[in-house]
Amino acid sequence: MIADALDGKRIAVTGATGFLGTALVERLLRSVPGCEVVLLVRPGRRLGAAERTAREILRNDCFDRLRAELGDGFAGEVARRVTTIAGDVGTDGLGLDEEARALLASCDVVVHSAATVSFDAPLDGAVEVNLLGPSRVAATMLDVARAYRPAARPLPHLVAVSTAYVNSGHHGDASEELVTQSRYLALPDWRDEVAAARRSRSDADAKSRTPAKLAELRRAARHELGAAGTALLAERTEKLRGEWVDDTLVELGRSRARALGWPDAYAYTKSLGEMALGDSREDLPVSIVRPSIVESALEEPRPGWIRGFRMAEPVIISYARGLLRQFPGVPEGVVDVIPVDLVVAAIIAVAAHGPEIAGGGDDSDPVVYQIASGVRNPFRYGTLVDLCEQWFTERPLYDAKGQPIVVPTWSFPGRGKVQGDLRRAAKGLQAIERIASMLPVRGALAERVSAVEEKRDLAERALGYVELYGAYTETEARFRVDRTLALYDSLDETDRTDFCFDPAVVDWEHYVTKVHLPSVVAHARVRTSPGRRVTASREDRARAAILSAEPRCAVFDLEQTLVSSNVVESYAWLATRHLAPLARARLAIQLVAEGPRLLALDRRDRGDFLRSFYRRYEDAPVERIRDDAWELFGDLILTRSFPDGLQRVRDHRALGHKTLLITGALDFVVAPLAPLFDEIVCARLGELDGRFTGEMVATPPTGEARALLMERWAASFGLGKESTVAYADSTSDLPMLEAAGHPVAVNPEPKLSAVARKRGWPVELWEQTRGGPRRPLAVSTRRVGTRTPAPRAAAAGTPAPARGRLS
Repeated sequence: MIADALDGKRIAVTGATGFLGTALVERLLRSVPGCEVVLLVRPGRRLGAAERTAREILRNDCFDRLRAELGDGFAGEVARRVTTIAGDVGTDGLGLDEEARALLASCDVVVHSAATVSFDAPLDGAVEVNLLGPSRVAATMLDVARAYRPAARPLPHLVAVSTAYVNSGHHGDASEELVTQSRYLALPDWRDEVAAARRSRSDADAKSRTPAKLAELRRAARHELGAAGTALLAERTEKLRGEWVDDTLVELGRSRARALGWPDAYAYTKSLGEMALGDSREDLPVSIVRPSIVESALEEPRPGWIRGFRMAEPVIISYARGLLRQFPGVPEGVVDVIPVDLVVAAIIAVAAHGPEIAGGGDDSDPVVYQIASGVRNPFRYGTLVDLCEQWFTERPLYDAKGQPIVVPTWSFPGRGKVQGDLRRAAKGLQAIERIASMLPVRGALAERVSAVEEKRDLAERALGYVELYGAYTETEARFRVDRTLALYDSLDETDRTDFCFDPAVVDWEHYVTKVHLPSVVAHARVRTSPGRRVTASREDRARAAILSAEPRCAVFDLEQTLVSSNVVESYAWLATRHLAPLARARLAIQLVAEGPRLLALDRRDRGDFLRSFYRRYEDAPVERIRDDAWELFGDLILTRSFPDGLQRVRDHRALGHKTLLITGALDFVVAPLAPLFDEIVCARLGELDGRFTGEMVATPPTGEARALLMERWAASFGLGKESTVAYADSTSDLPMLEAAGHPVAVNPEPKLSAVARKRGWPVELWEQTRGGPRRPLAVSTRRVGTRTPAPRAAAAGTPAPARGRLS
């Protein structure tokens, strides 16, 4: 029996934090009670190997059944039977210390399931883990065996998990044979591929640092973030550079794989990994298990158990949400899916029976077992589509308004047509987005503009699914399972029941409709009931946290956040307060004509814009301006205010929160707002002989300066980031919003709306009180027909522009 064969054995497992590895560890602990398990886990950035085992493996719901069976004894059973060692299959020697090496040497079986399973992983990363990982494990097993293992003791057995899709380039039957250069004449030498992949990152990195590429990336960062400040733009540019390097390596891997007949870098590197293992294993006993597309459990540990989204899940959910209206494939094509518990049972059976199996291949080659359904129990693509359409028609998902989503009927187009349609849709939406983002719109209209970006993201995501997975629906290889079935037939009746891995046991209709789809929907966290949400939305929860009774420092921007006005309108009001009608009209026309230039300067650098614009106050009389500013507040600022915004300030104060206004507006403009705030940080102009100099007496509080001010101000009350709330409307305030524990986008411009949507920030759409006056200019104190003084005399009481300054 399998349990008896593995009784007293020590089994090492790599990749235990993954989907297949987690299921394997659980099954060993539950169904092979006499074995010990050694987990080779790569330490994370913040968690060590043991902590990752506790959090990412043993706390997974995969172990709920075992926890229920053992009750209070679960922790003791784990402590007795499970040992974790720190290691990394992407490093020569696996990065093991001496204690870990000795423990690995004591193992009887090593199951190597660690892999970069993403189909669009960068080429160099896939090469290091998928191609070199198996041979590294084999080399380390041989090394530690020679160093620590008695010579008379047999070498341990390596069970390496590969993929059936190493044979995906075949048409027709694909046998259970090792990938070797003698069988696949078109294969390159794996050593050359490793060297080329390692050079590719250096080459791509060097290209990403050229002046032309850096300028392109900085333009992309500015387009995305606007006038977010130098530090954030630099940070985003560098992140885009790293993403460009990775994307270049992803495309390189995809192109190289397809040139050699594989659908992606995953199958390509797995194939060469088998070749490298065959070349380097020496006399180490090796078996290879090749599953096809591994999906949710049929029975063990419970029907539908799954960890993370696999290949089919993103496509299914996108279809159910009405986002993916077409997908390539042919109705009679086979989708070769295998439940994870059947794969786990096959691995354990192979480990129990050892590498020498009747009916095995060439003595010089590792024995290969394919665990796939396409030959034994084919599942047609058309059947899958019909079952999904029927299931989601009867159990639709619901949109944000609580309305049922009607799923489309797929017509099985070719992959080229679907890709072409999606590329055109993405480019069209990108063009609309670029034009719309240039418009000075805010609030609800900006939300609609940012929704265009979201639709473009969805189109690009759908295109990615088609490019990644489309080839798998068109694969014509039929993976033979003769050796696997021979192994299964050799088992006794008890083992065939307890460790079933015969694909024929799967009833596909039952599996899809009763097992897989309910599990997928539950994990996707999508809306499955009609009507409005009964539970609090994410925005409601965020608002509750913001208005918590806990200590808070609430920081507010002014323009477009609390009032629908700006420094240009304030200047226009003050500048026309004492002008005759003709002069008022002339100044208004000049400001309107300058609008595009001023807007462009503001978007490029808020600080430079303020310094430049405030020069217009040069030589204006201080006393008259400060007096007029009180009328400005009542005539313009107050009538343009957002009542909900001012109420939010009062709500914070009622809760005992500290309130701070940070604005680029001038001190005399915001002075009437002082009773609402504990402190106001604003711009101030220099004064000389009773007149403004037009020069700033301090750096305008914009961009990064606002973030630093907020942090220092909160710290003065003994509060940290988690206690700060920031309200702002523009990407120029991104540094402040990102530095806050609770960022809130208020009436955001399109770029900030898109950022808030991506990062899950709450968005407030505050409006002016309807019916109030809308006067962009002051009511003149001069009567029609009076003589307009000379420019200097006309400036008595006004910030008159110098000659040419408004041209």
